[in-house]
Amino acid sequence: MTATEAARRWADAWRQGWEALDPEPILARYALEALLSTEPFREPNRGLEAIRAYVTHALGEEEEPQVWMSEPIADGERAAVSWWASLREDGADATLAGTSVLRFDDDGLVIEQWDAWNVLAERWQPPAWSPFGRRDT
Repeated sequence: MTATEAARRWADAWRQGWEALDPEPILARYALEALLSTEPFREPNRGLEAIRAYVTHALGEEEEPQVWMSEPIADGERAAVSWWASLREDGADATLAGTSVLRFDDDGLVIEQWDAWNVLAERWQPPAWSPFGRRDT
């Protein structure tokens, strides 16, 4: 499987799982010993059980997410996917926008993920010029 294909599957799983507030589709895209770094200054989550705890906790704080994913940019075993989510977090409106840099094993599962993102205390949809292709609902 190419990194582009693996990244598309990862992005689809995140979009579907995030919008459904269901961690299972997301977790299915990670190898058992994967490393997930969700912020540059936060200790990374190591292994599938730690990733499960992180994703379950994060989704448990959110409501009404709308999620957009960009087309991956891939090279070799690595890919980058930008993402945008408009939601309610801990009862307040928020928009998260970021990029995940991913490395995949031969089966197309994530073995390493590094995220960088920003948050805004309002709900915004992606701008028309963004790489997400607006999805008005």
